[in-house]
Amino acid sequence: MTATHDPRVTETLQKMADSFVDWPRAPIHHRPSEVGLDYEDVTFPSEDGVPLEGWFIPAPGSDRLVIANHPRWFTRAGLPSHLEPWRSIAAATGNDFEVDFVPDYKLLHDAGYHVLAYDLRNFGQSGTGNGGVFTVGNFESRDVIGSLRYARSRPDLAGARIGLFSRCVGANATMKAMTRAPAEFDDVRCMVTPQPLSAGVSMGRALERFGIPVERMPELDELVFRRTSFHIDEMSPVPWASSVRVPTLLYQVRDDVYTHPSDVQAIHDNIATDEKDLFWIEGTTRRWDGYAYFQREPDRILEWFDRYL
Repeated sequence: MTATHDPRVTETLQKMADSFVDWPRAPIHHRPSEVGLDYEDVTFPSEDGVPLEGWFIPAPGSDRLVIANHPRWFTRAGLPSHLEPWRSIAAATGNDFEVDFVPDYKLLHDAGYHVLAYDLRNFGQSGTGNGGVFTVGNFESRDVIGSLRYARSRPDLAGARIGLFSRCVGANATMKAMTRAPAEFDDVRCMVTPQPLSAGVSMGRALERFGIPVERMPELDELVFRRTSFHIDEMSPVPWASSVRVPTLLYQVRDDVYTHPSDVQAIHDNIATDEKDLFWIEGTTRRWDGYAYFQREPDRILEWFDRYL
């Protein structure tokens, strides 16, 4: 039976499309208090009113703030991908180990930054928006704007210099927000963006792993469109990157099985400032190693924030 007529292929494509509207929400499995940080549980509205949940971690005496969001499937706390059902999401690609983001916040705090970390819509403890649809940065861009407005509303952050630590879909969402509402970023000084990616590239790599001919991509695109009202090529940060005008540092696992280096290179090349850099994480194919990189090798990222904040 050819792949064109194999019902197992059709079922796989349907499951891939379903993953844009149905996935297991991860819990907040760690808290800043575990590493001795004082923090405040906060809630604030997204640009369109979806309630977002987060932590504010103060650095007394500082006038610098880093706002952090997270990748797909994750929360502000990370992802318990050593446990089911989250282990099954990416175990086949070797990404079956826990990622804990709390050490990231400890590093930022100890370097002299306030930290605001929050869950994007439809993830963690934040509210459901747009029928629970995941749009790889489109609707999620509203959450980025909500986080900036909330930060500016706090009297204890009045006049603070703002940097963004926008990961994966959080990076996509930030670039989309910069495209839609550039004035919201007038006081943002810089950004660090680990592992942004285009949905089409990620879906193409998935077809490769499943042994499904790329000729089935139009069928997958139609299935995704029926569930999200977006075509796959509308979920790429490459065109949005042309709206990024703040100093931006990107990094990426070069041999990540979820993407191609050319996609991240295209995002970098399209960023509309000369104050940008891209470096590669070598020696692994595991995407999660990119998410855990900062706490293992923090110096380059902290130097970027220190230079521009």
